[in-house]
Amino acid sequence: MPIVRRLASLGRNFIDGVATPFRLMWEQRGLLRLLIRREMVGRTSGTSLGSAWMLVQPALQMLGMWFFLVIVLQVRSPGRVPFVNYFLVGMVAWTMLSEILQRNLTVLVEFGTLYQRTIFPLPLLPLLPLLVSGAIYGTVLVVVAGVMEGPVAAAGAALGILLLLIWLVPISYGLAVLGLFVKEARQVVPFALTMLMYVTPILYMPEQLPSALRTWSALNPLADIVALLHAIVQGEPWSLGNLVRPLIIWLVLTPAAWMLFKRTEPHMREAL
Repeated sequence: MPIVRRLASLGRNFIDGVATPFRLMWEQRGLLRLLIRREMVGRTSGTSLGSAWMLVQPALQMLGMWFFLVIVLQVRSPGRVPFVNYFLVGMVAWTMLSEILQRNLTVLVEFGTLYQRTIFPLPLLPLLPLLVSGAIYGTVLVVVAGVMEGPVAAAGAALGILLLLIWLVPISYGLAVLGLFVKEARQVVPFALTMLMYVTPILYMPEQLPSALRTWSALNPLADIVALLHAIVQGEPWSLGNLVRPLIIWLVLTPAAWMLFKRTEPHMREAL
């Protein structure tokens, strides 16, 4: 019986962890619009382009990378997909992922004055970086994929970004709690993300990884995410393991992260 109750509890937490974010986004859509507008104003205040700068800035970064790789270094790839196309697709997605995860480490602290003295739907806050960064870099990736590969790739990029954002939901909730209660995480996680980028096929193509290290790439779930993204957008080869490993991680983290967030929610105001 205790095992049955535990499994039932995990099932309820999984359903809550999946359904609650979408329900909150709908029920609190007015508040969410205000938070997104506040975010956009905070990022672009004082600039001549205003909110458009949120798209122009990452687009210029990608243009600079293209110029450096294609014009200056004249990098070539032995594969079917030109290296610059491969690199830009992976780099846009990685920049989005990194920005979301690092922002979630501080999002509960940044909005502390908002919920310390008033009733506020706290589970909404970890979704804010997902929505803002997802909209910015998702748009950039769709445009980049469309220009480089065509309209089918642009549609694949939109689907890939949507799936990636859903996969990041439980990680975002877990990091929001970690960043609030364990301040050292704000220094450790960015360093860990930088290290992970070097062992994930973004700055190089998978076939360029030494054969002795390819087996270990199975331990890196972000390598699977990048492989799936390139498969959806550019038709690159992928394996069943690339799909199964991230799916298992998502299935395990969703109830665990939601349970952690709900159990620590009553103490969040005290932690500031």
